[in-house]
Amino acid sequence: MRRAFRAVIVLSVVGAVGLAGCASQKKSTASTDPVADRQRLMKLHGALWKDLQDKHKAGNVEGMEVDAEALALNAQRIPALFPEGSMTEKSKAKPEVWQKWPEFEAAAKNLETQSVKLRDAAKAKDTASVDAQMKDFGRNACGTCHTPFRQPPPRQG
Repeated sequence: MRRAFRAVIVLSVVGAVGLAGCASQKKSTASTDPVADRQRLMKLHGALWKDLQDKHKAGNVEGMEVDAEALALNAQRIPALFPEGSMTEKSKAKPEVWQKWPEFEAAAKNLETQSVKLRDAAKAKDTASVDAQMKDFGRNACGTCHTPFRQPPPRQG
């Protein structure tokens, strides 16, 4: 029952994000702050990643399917959240996003691909494949974008 409730909540969030994305693509006035939009999406990604890690640690492979699907769907929206000229002091994006646009789009596509692999493994209840995907997901999915295209967070001293 809890799993079904959590799935409904995650799917509702994904649906709302998807609808907002559709609305912003149809109306250019839907958002005037792409930096805030992408930061919200990345916070959602962080929450999904934490939930995936928690479920993995708990052995809830089946429950990971929904979160991985949400990551895959949201990855499709990433390039649209980086219009040229949207680098502000609030942004953590490096200029390389726009200088190496094809590589940036490929990194977003890679996140989608890695998320789909994780989703499919979870759906199949293939624990060995889920374990393999989770082992390097941060480096192979998130890191292919964060490392070359995002300013590192400030060091905590």
